[in-house]
Amino acid sequence: MTLLELLSRNDRFAANSGCILKEIREGYARAELVVTPEHLNAGGVCQGGAFFTLADIALAAVMNCHRGLTFGIENNIMFLHSAKAGDTLIAEATEVYNHHKIPYVDVRITNQHGDLCCVVTGLAYRKDTALPIDGLM
Repeated sequence: MTLLELLSRNDRFAANSGCILKEIREGYARAELVVTPEHLNAGGVCQGGAFFTLADIALAAVMNCHRGLTFGIENNIMFLHSAKAGDTLIAEATEVYNHHKIPYVDVRITNQHGDLCCVVTGLAYRKDTALPIDGLM
């Protein structure tokens, strides 16, 4: 099983929210979400939790790409541009620092036009537990 398969199957919340992991490389991951009416808040734009869930699955892919079980411990999110139903959001997560215990990752979420919508930073804790994977994709 690959990391992409493991996360796609086992992160049921992200999958049920419509988030799809598209690519995982060492130090990089990309995930996408098509915004539906179910993702909208009372103001008629994409709810912040949808942005965070998309960023979170991309963060998980990058933080676990070194094959050690890693969990997020702190995240910061900044909303820059709203999204509406029909938009496609693309989260690109990049490893900034691969510390053996506390890795750091940045995520940039853009829409289908390339507009920067959201920025997320994340710290994680890497356990001494190997992931049961054969590769990344």
